[in-house]
Amino acid sequence: MKHIDVLLVDDHPVVRQGLRTFLDLQPDIQVVGEAADGIEAVAQAERLQPDVVLMDLVLPALDGIGAIRRIRTLSPSTKVLVLTSFGEDSRIFPAIKAGAAGYLLKDVEPQELAGAIRRVCDGEGLLHPAVAARVMRELAGEGAAASERLTARELDVLELLAAGRSNREIAAELVLSEKTVKTHVSNILAKLHLADRTQAALYAVRERLFDGA
Repeated sequence: MKHIDVLLVDDHPVVRQGLRTFLDLQPDIQVVGEAADGIEAVAQAERLQPDVVLMDLVLPALDGIGAIRRIRTLSPSTKVLVLTSFGEDSRIFPAIKAGAAGYLLKDVEPQELAGAIRRVCDGEGLLHPAVAARVMRELAGEGAAASERLTARELDVLELLAAGRSNREIAAELVLSEKTVKTHVSNILAKLHLADRTQAALYAVRERLFDGA
């Protein structure tokens, strides 16, 4: 029987030991390594080329998001399954965008975790039920629309950005410093869960936020 090779990444040795004890009881799963920080996780993943990395997000040296990005670059065939205590949007969406194949919270039942490892290894995406609900609400647009989370000034900046203006041009038109404009752009991207200003401009056009945008 081919085993699913798993790398455990968590800065708490007690947590790693608990996971190893349980996973080593699974006939088709074997723990091939452990890491206590993000830098070590990347190095171990590159060296061991595991099938699945079980990744915490709050880590010393390099956080889980950064580690996920590097692991997906250095070991493209390795799947990363997040196992964390944090279910906030500010962690969920960056982790998924970084390349995580699944996102679980640490209250998951042990057998569900083993099943999740198998499913992720087989190429399935997987989210903890509470996380899935948040993602679905975001995608369905329930509650406040993303644009409603922007301040009036951020909407001004977004409108000019959608019109193709540079930061310098936006600063001149709104009588702001370029540094302030950059801060507004960063806030807009974070609130709308977008990667760059091009995506922000396309978002504004798609959502018809501004006349003539």
